[in-house]
Amino acid sequence: MFISGIFGERLPLRYYLFAGMLLSGTFTSLFGLGYYWNIHQLWYYVLIQIFNGLAQTTGWPAVVTCIGNWFGKGKRGFIMGIWNSHTSVGNILGSLIAGIWVDSAWGLSFIVPGIVIAVMGLITFFFLVEYPEDVDCTPPQHHNGPVENLGTSVESVVGHCPERESGTGGAECSKESEEKPEAISFFGALKIPGVVEFSLCLLFAKLVSYTFLFWLPLYIVNVAHFGPKQAGDLSTLFDVGGIIGGILAGIISDYTNGRATTCCVMLIVAAPLLFLYNSFGQNGVGSSIVMLIICGALVNGPYSLITTAVSADLGTHKSLRGNAKALSTVTAIIDGTGSIGAALGPLLAGLISPTGWNNVFYMLISADVLACLFLSRLVFKEVQAWRGCVNRNGGSCLALTHLR
Repeated sequence: MFISGIFGERLPLRYYLFAGMLLSGTFTSLFGLGYYWNIHQLWYYVLIQIFNGLAQTTGWPAVVTCIGNWFGKGKRGFIMGIWNSHTSVGNILGSLIAGIWVDSAWGLSFIVPGIVIAVMGLITFFFLVEYPEDVDCTPPQHHNGPVENLGTSVESVVGHCPERESGTGGAECSKESEEKPEAISFFGALKIPGVVEFSLCLLFAKLVSYTFLFWLPLYIVNVAHFGPKQAGDLSTLFDVGGIIGGILAGIISDYTNGRATTCCVMLIVAAPLLFLYNSFGQNGVGSSIVMLIICGALVNGPYSLITTAVSADLGTHKSLRGNAKALSTVTAIIDGTGSIGAALGPLLAGLISPTGWNNVFYMLISADVLACLFLSRLVFKEVQAWRGCVNRNGGSCLALTHLR
Protein backbone atom coordinates (compact mmCIF):
# COMPACT_ATOMS: atom_id res chain seq x y z
CA MET A 1 0.00 0.00 0.00
CA PHE A 2 2.79 2.44 0.85
CA ILE A 3 4.47 1.88 -2.53
CA SER A 4 1.16 1.89 -4.37
CA GLY A 5 0.31 5.38 -3.14
CA ILE A 6 3.58 6.75 -4.49
CA PHE A 7 2.84 5.27 -7.93
CA GLY A 8 -0.75 6.51 -7.78
CA GLU A 9 0.51 10.08 -7.36
CA ARG A 10 2.64 9.85 -10.49
CA LEU A 11 0.57 7.77 -12.93
CA PRO A 12 -2.78 8.48 -14.65
CA LEU A 13 -5.34 7.21 -12.15
CA ARG A 14 -7.68 5.87 -14.82
CA TYR A 15 -5.02 3.55 -16.23
CA TYR A 16 -3.73 2.70 -12.77
CA LEU A 17 -7.17 1.69 -11.49
CA PHE A 18 -7.95 -0.27 -14.66
CA ALA A 19 -4.72 -2.25 -14.42
CA GLY A 20 -5.24 -2.94 -10.71
CA MET A 21 -8.85 -4.07 -11.15
CA LEU A 22 -8.00 -6.27 -14.13
CA LEU A 23 -5.14 -7.93 -12.22
CA SER A 24 -7.32 -8.34 -9.12
CA GLY A 25 -9.96 -10.07 -11.21
CA THR A 26 -7.37 -12.28 -12.85
CA PHE A 27 -5.79 -13.45 -9.60
CA THR A 28 -9.15 -13.93 -7.88
CA SER A 29 -10.32 -16.08 -10.79
CA LEU A 30 -7.05 -18.04 -10.79
CA PHE A 31 -7.69 -18.86 -7.13
CA GLY A 32 -11.09 -20.31 -8.07
CA LEU A 33 -9.71 -22.11 -11.10
CA GLY A 34 -7.60 -24.19 -8.72
CA TYR A 35 -10.84 -26.05 -7.99
CA TYR A 36 -11.38 -26.98 -11.64
CA TRP A 37 -7.70 -27.64 -12.31
CA ASN A 38 -7.64 -29.94 -9.27
CA ILE A 39 -4.72 -28.10 -7.66
CA HIS A 40 -4.07 -29.16 -4.07
CA GLN A 41 -0.66 -27.57 -3.47
CA LEU A 42 -0.70 -24.86 -0.79
CA TRP A 43 2.06 -22.83 -2.45
CA TYR A 44 -0.21 -22.12 -5.45
CA TYR A 45 -2.92 -20.48 -3.33
CA VAL A 46 -0.39 -18.61 -1.20
CA LEU A 47 1.27 -17.07 -4.26
CA ILE A 48 -2.08 -16.17 -5.83
CA GLN A 49 -3.18 -14.44 -2.63
CA ILE A 50 0.09 -12.49 -2.37
CA PHE A 51 -0.16 -11.22 -5.95
CA ASN A 52 -3.86 -10.52 -5.48
CA GLY A 53 -3.10 -8.44 -2.39
CA LEU A 54 -0.47 -6.47 -4.28
CA ALA A 55 -2.91 -5.78 -7.13
CA GLN A 56 -5.69 -4.67 -4.81
CA THR A 57 -3.54 -2.05 -3.09
CA THR A 58 -3.88 0.07 -6.23
CA GLY A 59 -7.55 0.65 -5.49
CA TRP A 60 -8.06 2.67 -2.34
CA PRO A 61 -5.43 5.42 -2.79
CA ALA A 62 -6.62 5.95 -6.36
CA VAL A 63 -10.36 6.15 -5.69
CA VAL A 64 -10.00 8.44 -2.64
CA THR A 65 -7.77 10.68 -4.74
CA CYS A 66 -10.38 10.85 -7.51
CA ILE A 67 -13.15 11.78 -5.07
CA GLY A 68 -10.86 14.26 -3.32
CA ASN A 69 -10.10 15.93 -6.66
CA TRP A 70 -13.79 16.61 -7.21
CA PHE A 71 -15.14 17.51 -3.78
CA GLY A 72 -13.84 20.30 -1.56
CA LYS A 73 -13.83 20.55 2.20
CA GLY A 74 -17.33 22.03 2.63
CA LYS A 75 -19.43 18.84 2.82
CA ARG A 76 -16.66 16.31 2.34
CA GLY A 77 -17.50 14.22 5.41
CA PHE A 78 -21.16 13.77 4.40
CA ILE A 79 -20.41 13.15 0.72
CA MET A 80 -17.64 10.67 1.43
CA GLY A 81 -19.70 9.02 4.17
CA ILE A 82 -22.38 8.18 1.61
CA TRP A 83 -19.80 7.26 -1.03
CA ASN A 84 -17.88 5.02 1.38
CA SER A 85 -20.99 2.90 2.01
CA HIS A 86 -19.85 0.98 -1.07
CA THR A 87 -17.27 -0.83 1.07
CA SER A 88 -19.94 -2.30 3.35
CA VAL A 89 -22.25 -3.01 0.42
CA GLY A 90 -19.35 -4.81 -1.27
CA ASN A 91 -18.72 -6.88 1.86
CA ILE A 92 -22.39 -7.88 1.99
CA LEU A 93 -22.65 -8.68 -1.72
CA GLY A 94 -19.32 -10.53 -1.68
CA SER A 95 -20.52 -12.76 1.16
CA LEU A 96 -23.87 -13.44 -0.50
CA ILE A 97 -22.42 -14.12 -3.97
CA ALA A 98 -19.68 -16.38 -2.62
CA GLY A 99 -22.22 -18.23 -0.49
CA ILE A 100 -24.22 -19.34 -3.52
CA TRP A 101 -21.61 -21.88 -4.63
CA VAL A 102 -19.68 -22.52 -1.41
CA ASP A 103 -21.32 -25.94 -0.85
CA SER A 104 -21.36 -27.06 -4.49
CA ALA A 105 -18.56 -25.67 -6.65
CA TRP A 106 -16.51 -23.31 -4.47
CA GLY A 107 -14.36 -22.29 -7.42
CA LEU A 108 -17.22 -20.15 -8.73
CA SER A 109 -17.22 -18.25 -5.41
CA PHE A 110 -13.95 -16.72 -6.64
CA ILE A 111 -14.34 -16.79 -10.41
CA VAL A 112 -17.62 -14.84 -10.51
CA PRO A 113 -16.40 -11.96 -8.26
CA GLY A 114 -13.18 -11.94 -10.30
CA ILE A 115 -15.15 -11.45 -13.50
CA VAL A 116 -17.25 -8.72 -11.87
CA ILE A 117 -14.25 -6.60 -10.83
CA ALA A 118 -12.57 -7.06 -14.22
CA VAL A 119 -15.71 -5.85 -16.03
CA MET A 120 -15.96 -2.87 -13.67
CA GLY A 121 -12.33 -2.14 -14.47
CA LEU A 122 -13.29 -1.75 -18.12
CA ILE A 123 -16.12 0.61 -17.19
CA THR A 124 -13.66 2.64 -15.09
CA PHE A 125 -11.22 2.79 -18.01
CA PHE A 126 -13.81 4.20 -20.40
CA PHE A 127 -15.77 6.54 -18.13
CA LEU A 128 -13.71 7.74 -15.13
CA VAL A 129 -12.94 11.47 -15.10
CA GLU A 130 -9.97 12.09 -12.82
CA TYR A 131 -9.95 15.88 -12.55
CA PRO A 132 -12.61 18.60 -12.97
CA GLU A 133 -10.16 20.34 -15.30
CA ASP A 134 -10.38 17.38 -17.70
CA VAL A 135 -13.95 18.40 -18.55
CA ASP A 136 -13.30 22.15 -18.35
CA CYS A 137 -14.50 22.58 -14.76
CA THR A 138 -12.81 24.62 -12.06
CA PRO A 139 -11.34 22.46 -9.26
CA PRO A 140 -13.04 22.76 -5.86
CA GLN A 141 -11.79 24.93 -3.03
CA HIS A 142 -10.04 22.68 -0.50
CA HIS A 143 -9.56 25.23 2.29
CA ASN A 144 -11.91 27.70 3.86
CA GLY A 145 -10.53 31.20 4.23
CA PRO A 146 -11.79 33.74 6.78
CA VAL A 147 -14.57 34.91 4.46
CA GLU A 148 -15.60 31.48 3.21
CA ASN A 149 -15.92 30.23 6.79
CA LEU A 150 -19.21 32.14 7.09
CA GLY A 151 -20.83 29.81 4.58
CA THR A 152 -20.15 27.03 2.12
CA SER A 153 -20.24 27.96 -1.54
CA VAL A 154 -20.98 25.48 -4.29
CA GLU A 155 -17.43 25.81 -5.56
CA SER A 156 -16.02 24.75 -2.18
CA VAL A 157 -17.97 21.51 -2.36
CA VAL A 158 -17.73 20.35 -5.96
CA GLY A 159 -15.93 21.35 -9.15
CA HIS A 160 -17.72 24.37 -10.66
CA CYS A 161 -18.78 24.54 -14.32
CA PRO A 162 -20.35 27.85 -15.41
CA GLU A 163 -21.14 26.70 -18.95
CA ARG A 164 -23.37 23.97 -17.55
CA GLU A 165 -25.31 26.56 -15.52
CA SER A 166 -25.65 29.06 -18.37
CA GLY A 167 -26.59 26.40 -20.90
CA THR A 168 -24.31 27.89 -23.55
CA GLY A 169 -22.11 24.83 -23.73
CA GLY A 170 -19.58 26.76 -25.77
CA ALA A 171 -17.68 28.64 -23.11
CA GLU A 172 -14.76 26.98 -21.38
CA CYS A 173 -13.91 27.26 -17.71
CA SER A 174 -10.53 28.69 -17.03
CA LYS A 175 -8.00 26.34 -15.48
CA GLU A 176 -6.08 27.47 -12.46
CA SER A 177 -2.82 26.37 -13.89
CA GLU A 178 -1.65 24.44 -16.89
CA GLU A 179 1.31 23.07 -14.96
CA LYS A 180 0.70 20.17 -12.64
CA PRO A 181 2.46 20.48 -9.25
CA GLU A 182 5.05 17.88 -8.37
CA ALA A 183 3.98 14.89 -6.31
CA ILE A 184 4.97 14.89 -2.66
CA SER A 185 7.50 12.38 -1.32
CA PHE A 186 6.66 9.62 1.17
CA PHE A 187 8.52 11.33 4.02
CA GLY A 188 7.09 14.68 3.01
CA ALA A 189 3.60 13.22 3.43
CA LEU A 190 4.53 11.93 6.89
CA LYS A 191 5.35 15.51 7.96
CA ILE A 192 1.81 16.73 7.27
CA PRO A 193 0.25 17.45 10.71
CA GLY A 194 -2.11 14.65 11.72
CA VAL A 195 -0.98 11.96 9.28
CA VAL A 196 0.95 9.90 11.83
CA GLU A 197 -1.74 10.18 14.53
CA PHE A 198 -4.61 9.20 12.25
CA SER A 199 -2.54 6.38 10.74
CA LEU A 200 -1.87 4.82 14.15
CA CYS A 201 -5.48 5.34 15.20
CA LEU A 202 -6.66 3.55 12.06
CA LEU A 203 -4.29 0.65 12.77
CA PHE A 204 -6.27 -0.19 15.91
CA ALA A 205 -9.68 0.80 14.50
CA LYS A 206 -9.15 -1.45 11.50
CA LEU A 207 -7.89 -4.22 13.79
CA VAL A 208 -11.32 -4.26 15.47
CA SER A 209 -13.26 -3.94 12.22
CA TYR A 210 -11.47 -6.75 10.39
CA THR A 211 -11.61 -9.07 13.39
CA PHE A 212 -15.39 -8.75 13.24
CA LEU A 213 -15.37 -9.17 9.47
CA PHE A 214 -13.49 -12.49 9.58
CA TRP A 215 -14.47 -13.97 12.95
CA LEU A 216 -18.03 -12.81 13.60
CA PRO A 217 -19.84 -15.74 11.87
CA LEU A 218 -17.80 -18.29 13.82
CA TYR A 219 -18.38 -16.36 17.07
CA ILE A 220 -22.16 -16.35 16.48
CA VAL A 221 -22.14 -20.11 15.76
CA ASN A 222 -20.08 -20.94 18.85
CA VAL A 223 -21.67 -18.58 21.36
CA ALA A 224 -25.27 -18.11 20.18
CA HIS A 225 -25.45 -21.61 18.66
CA PHE A 226 -27.12 -20.40 15.47
CA GLY A 227 -26.74 -22.36 12.24
CA PRO A 228 -23.94 -21.43 9.80
CA LYS A 229 -26.31 -19.78 7.29
CA GLN A 230 -28.13 -17.77 9.95
CA ALA A 231 -24.80 -16.74 11.48
CA GLY A 232 -23.57 -15.60 8.07
CA ASP A 233 -26.73 -13.58 7.45
CA LEU A 234 -26.56 -11.99 10.93
CA SER A 235 -22.91 -11.04 10.45
CA THR A 236 -23.83 -8.81 7.49
CA LEU A 237 -25.73 -6.56 9.92
CA PHE A 238 -22.38 -5.36 11.26
CA ASP A 239 -21.72 -3.89 7.80
CA VAL A 240 -25.24 -2.43 7.70
CA GLY A 241 -24.34 -0.60 10.90
CA GLY A 242 -21.08 0.43 9.24
CA ILE A 243 -23.00 2.22 6.47
CA ILE A 244 -25.07 4.14 9.04
CA GLY A 245 -22.01 4.94 11.17
CA GLY A 246 -19.94 6.18 8.23
CA ILE A 247 -22.65 8.62 7.12
CA LEU A 248 -23.31 9.83 10.69
CA ALA A 249 -19.61 10.34 11.35
CA GLY A 250 -19.33 12.39 8.16
CA ILE A 251 -22.33 14.59 9.00
CA ILE A 252 -21.22 15.20 12.60
CA SER A 253 -17.62 15.95 11.64
CA ASP A 254 -18.78 18.39 8.94
CA TYR A 255 -21.04 20.23 11.36
CA THR A 256 -18.51 20.43 14.18
CA ASN A 257 -15.40 20.53 11.98
CA GLY A 258 -13.90 18.06 14.43
CA ARG A 259 -12.79 14.92 12.60
CA ALA A 260 -10.57 13.67 15.44
CA THR A 261 -13.13 14.38 18.14
CA THR A 262 -15.89 12.61 16.20
CA CYS A 263 -13.70 9.52 15.80
CA CYS A 264 -12.61 9.60 19.44
CA VAL A 265 -16.14 9.88 20.87
CA MET A 266 -17.43 7.03 18.69
CA LEU A 267 -14.51 4.80 19.70
CA ILE A 268 -15.01 5.62 23.40
CA VAL A 269 -18.70 4.69 23.21
CA ALA A 270 -17.87 1.56 21.18
CA ALA A 271 -15.66 0.08 23.92
CA PRO A 272 -18.38 -0.56 26.55
CA LEU A 273 -20.88 -1.58 23.87
CA LEU A 274 -18.51 -4.28 22.64
CA PHE A 275 -18.46 -5.58 26.21
CA LEU A 276 -22.26 -5.49 26.38
CA TYR A 277 -22.58 -7.28 23.04
CA ASN A 278 -20.34 -10.09 24.25
CA SER A 279 -22.24 -10.33 27.55
CA PHE A 280 -25.86 -9.91 26.45
CA GLY A 281 -25.97 -9.64 22.66
CA GLN A 282 -26.43 -13.36 22.07
CA ASN A 283 -29.57 -13.80 24.21
CA GLY A 284 -31.79 -13.82 21.14
CA VAL A 285 -32.10 -12.86 17.49
CA GLY A 286 -33.60 -9.45 18.34
CA SER A 287 -30.84 -8.42 20.72
CA SER A 288 -28.23 -9.71 18.26
CA ILE A 289 -29.63 -7.61 15.42
CA VAL A 290 -29.79 -4.38 17.46
CA MET A 291 -26.36 -4.78 19.06
CA LEU A 292 -24.65 -5.75 15.79
CA ILE A 293 -26.01 -2.68 13.99
CA ILE A 294 -25.01 -0.34 16.84
CA CYS A 295 -21.54 -1.89 17.23
CA GLY A 296 -21.02 -1.81 13.46
CA ALA A 297 -21.91 1.89 13.37
CA LEU A 298 -19.56 2.81 16.22
CA VAL A 299 -16.64 0.63 15.08
CA ASN A 300 -16.82 1.31 11.33
CA GLY A 301 -17.85 4.98 11.61
CA PRO A 302 -14.36 6.22 12.62
CA TYR A 303 -12.74 3.73 10.22
CA SER A 304 -14.85 5.09 7.37
CA LEU A 305 -14.20 8.74 8.28
CA ILE A 306 -10.42 8.32 8.56
CA THR A 307 -10.01 6.42 5.29
CA THR A 308 -12.08 8.95 3.32
CA ALA A 309 -12.67 12.52 4.51
CA VAL A 310 -9.68 12.67 6.87
CA SER A 311 -7.35 11.27 4.19
CA ALA A 312 -8.66 13.80 1.68
CA ASP A 313 -8.34 16.65 4.22
CA LEU A 314 -4.73 15.78 4.99
CA GLY A 315 -3.89 15.13 1.33
CA THR A 316 -4.97 18.70 0.56
CA HIS A 317 -3.67 20.21 3.82
CA LYS A 318 -2.99 23.96 3.80
CA SER A 319 0.66 23.29 4.68
CA LEU A 320 1.02 22.01 1.09
CA ARG A 321 0.23 25.54 -0.15
CA GLY A 322 -2.21 24.51 -2.84
CA ASN A 323 -0.37 21.38 -3.95
CA ALA A 324 -3.04 18.65 -3.97
CA LYS A 325 -0.61 16.06 -5.33
CA ALA A 326 -0.40 14.34 -1.96
CA LEU A 327 -3.83 12.71 -1.88
CA SER A 328 -2.78 9.27 -3.07
CA THR A 329 0.38 9.12 -0.93
CA VAL A 330 -1.38 10.28 2.25
CA THR A 331 -4.29 7.89 1.68
CA ALA A 332 -1.86 5.03 1.13
CA ILE A 333 0.09 5.83 4.31
CA ILE A 334 -3.05 6.01 6.43
CA ASP A 335 -4.79 2.97 4.96
CA GLY A 336 -1.54 1.03 4.64
CA THR A 337 -0.87 1.48 8.35
CA GLY A 338 -4.46 0.46 9.00
CA SER A 339 -3.92 -2.68 6.95
CA ILE A 340 -1.28 -3.77 9.48
CA GLY A 341 -4.10 -3.78 12.04
CA ALA A 342 -6.36 -5.59 9.57
CA ALA A 343 -3.78 -8.38 9.42
CA LEU A 344 -3.01 -8.42 13.15
CA GLY A 345 -6.62 -8.46 14.38
CA PRO A 346 -7.80 -11.74 12.84
CA LEU A 347 -4.41 -13.32 13.64
CA LEU A 348 -4.64 -12.35 17.33
CA ALA A 349 -8.25 -13.50 17.46
CA GLY A 350 -7.18 -16.91 16.19
CA LEU A 351 -4.47 -17.17 18.82
CA ILE A 352 -6.62 -15.88 21.69
CA SER A 353 -9.99 -17.53 20.95
CA PRO A 354 -8.97 -20.97 22.32
CA THR A 355 -8.59 -19.30 25.74
CA GLY A 356 -12.16 -17.96 25.55
CA TRP A 357 -14.13 -15.42 23.52
CA ASN A 358 -14.14 -13.03 26.48
CA ASN A 359 -10.41 -12.56 26.03
CA VAL A 360 -10.91 -11.76 22.33
CA PHE A 361 -13.33 -8.98 23.26
CA TYR A 362 -10.94 -7.65 25.90
CA MET A 363 -8.33 -7.43 23.14
CA LEU A 364 -10.78 -5.55 20.90
CA ILE A 365 -11.75 -3.13 23.69
CA SER A 366 -8.05 -2.47 24.41
CA ALA A 367 -7.48 -1.71 20.71
CA ASP A 368 -10.37 0.78 20.79
CA VAL A 369 -8.85 2.56 23.78
CA LEU A 370 -5.42 2.73 22.10
CA ALA A 371 -7.00 4.18 18.96
CA CYS A 372 -8.49 6.97 21.11
CA LEU A 373 -5.18 7.69 22.82
CA PHE A 374 -3.42 8.32 19.50
CA LEU A 375 -5.99 11.00 18.70
CA SER A 376 -5.75 12.78 22.06
CA ARG A 377 -3.40 15.54 20.85
CA LEU A 378 -5.58 16.32 17.84
CA VAL A 379 -8.74 16.30 19.97
CA PHE A 380 -7.10 18.80 22.34
CA LYS A 381 -6.25 21.09 19.41
CA GLU A 382 -9.81 20.90 18.08
CA VAL A 383 -11.26 21.74 21.49
CA GLN A 384 -8.88 24.70 21.73
CA ALA A 385 -10.03 25.88 18.29
CA TRP A 386 -13.68 25.66 19.35
CA ARG A 387 -13.02 27.67 22.50
CA GLY A 388 -11.17 30.34 20.56
CA CYS A 389 -13.96 30.51 18.01
CA VAL A 390 -16.67 30.83 20.67
CA ASN A 391 -14.72 33.60 22.42
CA ARG A 392 -14.34 35.52 19.16
CA ASN A 393 -18.00 35.15 18.18
CA GLY A 394 -19.63 35.72 21.55
CA GLY A 395 -21.02 32.22 21.97
CA SER A 396 -22.01 31.60 18.34
CA CYS A 397 -19.63 29.60 16.23
CA LEU A 398 -21.07 27.81 13.23
CA ALA A 399 -17.82 27.70 11.26
CA LEU A 400 -14.97 26.24 13.24
CA THR A 401 -11.27 26.25 12.51
CA HIS A 402 -10.14 22.83 11.28
CA LEU A 403 -7.19 21.00 12.87
CA ARG A 404 -3.79 22.46 12.06
